[in-house]
Amino acid sequence: MVFPMVLLKLADWLLYKILANSYCRAATKVRNHSFFQRNPSFKSSQQLPPPYPSVTKCTTTSLNNNNISLVCDIHGCLLRSQSFFPFFMLVAFEGGSILRAFLLLLSCPILWVLDYEFKLRVMIFITFCGLRLKDVDNVTRAVLPKFYLENLNVYVYEVLASAGTRMVFTSLPRVMIERFLKEYVSVEIVKGTELHTMGQYYTGLISGCGLLVKHRALKEFSGEEKPDIGIGSLTLHDQLFISQCKEAYVVTKEDIKSCANSVMPREKYPKPLVFHDGRLAFLPTPLATLTMFMWLPLGIILAIFRLFVGIFLPYKLAIFLCTSSGVHIRIKLGHNNSPTSRKSHTTKGVLYVCTHRTLLDPVFLSTSLAKPLTAVTYSLSKMSEFLSPIRTVRLTRDRKLDGETMQRLLSEGDLVVCPEGTTCREPYLLRFSSLFAELADEIVPVAMNTNVTMFYGTTASGLKCLDPIFFLMNPRPSYTIQILPKVPKELTVSGGKSSHEVANYIQKQLADALGFQCTTLTRRDKYLMLAGNEGVVQGHKKKFWDTKVRQK
Repeated sequence: MVFPMVLLKLADWLLYKILANSYCRAATKVRNHSFFQRNPSFKSSQQLPPPYPSVTKCTTTSLNNNNISLVCDIHGCLLRSQSFFPFFMLVAFEGGSILRAFLLLLSCPILWVLDYEFKLRVMIFITFCGLRLKDVDNVTRAVLPKFYLENLNVYVYEVLASAGTRMVFTSLPRVMIERFLKEYVSVEIVKGTELHTMGQYYTGLISGCGLLVKHRALKEFSGEEKPDIGIGSLTLHDQLFISQCKEAYVVTKEDIKSCANSVMPREKYPKPLVFHDGRLAFLPTPLATLTMFMWLPLGIILAIFRLFVGIFLPYKLAIFLCTSSGVHIRIKLGHNNSPTSRKSHTTKGVLYVCTHRTLLDPVFLSTSLAKPLTAVTYSLSKMSEFLSPIRTVRLTRDRKLDGETMQRLLSEGDLVVCPEGTTCREPYLLRFSSLFAELADEIVPVAMNTNVTMFYGTTASGLKCLDPIFFLMNPRPSYTIQILPKVPKELTVSGGKSSHEVANYIQKQLADALGFQCTTLTRRDKYLMLAGNEGVVQGHKKKFWDTKVRQK
């Protein structure tokens, strides 16, 4: 008899929680959208001013003091996005699988009727149940920072950056936000909900302490010593939270509207975003995620069509069909270059030096020039080699052997090389290897850039063989190919310049053509940052957070 009674009580409790909240929400929406609309004068009379001044009233000039302590929340305050669903979706998709992401999307109707606490518990369970700690760590290190930076509330961030001691208290899982807050925003203290683990996996449950209650956690942490400034939203929980501070400010609806479409400029980022990983190129809100799943079947078919067109059809027909299918190709030729330009007095081929955006760079260059090229690669999957419509040759990372290989290939025809050694998504150029400058006198720089709206065609920790497929699955992927004038002979090695000087000169020319920034970062730096290894073999895990960007 005990077990049936327990089940009945549990069912009664669930019905009470779900139905009571749904009826309450429905009644509130009916009241707000019907009665108040018929009586606008009554609605305006009920609107009360916020109990605390707007965060825009907090001047940063008065906060430049190392003794000032500031506390706020990341949700509804430091981030512009009013929903945390997209960030749970990023963890589910990038750290889990497409099935987990689909299940989280299907839960949206249920989440809509639940209160904040139950909604958060459901999202945590679906997102984290069965996920490895290592996979979540990779997402928080390489994927989430990009989307957090793009969603920073400029007003709140400027106030936070001006304070001496920065603290964030939130009900969200600490593991999702701590790395970003400490490494990008320099927050000293991060308090959030702790998740239960079993071995190397998350169970999807919250630890015994339960969801973090902000005002209680702040009271326990600070005791009688109140923080100087508190910033929160207009919710009751946040009012209790910031009431424990000496000064309090709120993010009002007007503040949200004014910064809804304002993206923080890249030059104002607290830390340069040079590297990031993950497949999704958009913030996966429920509507955007639904659109992606609806597009996937057509996208796969379209990617296969585009792939076979590039492999089997002649250049002109391939370009026509690819552009007809939505691929945008823009070609700009230098004043002394043409698709068939070759000097007659030399037996060597032309060395095309390209920026590296995706694995398809040499393919698009060969198709645009309408002539066969040979591409040298450092690491390429067997599948990519098999599907490549142009000849590819692997290098060994042995400078002497690689030099001999490239000399031989140049004697046979034109060659394509990407001296960065790896792809970079952001408007930065990695350090150029100087080996290519020692091998050829005819060097043609090629500035290549891409644009995608749904999927990134590069990865550091995923399956590289799928990179071309993901790029071609985009509805309207674009490639810009700008062939610069040949490097003058007096600026080559044969003209008296060192190989490093030539490499740096070409890097600067390509960066200026694209509007990018030169850096001294390398392939090794990228993989230490994104994958925790050096990009060659899975070795001892190291940390590499402090990227140094150098403007040339």
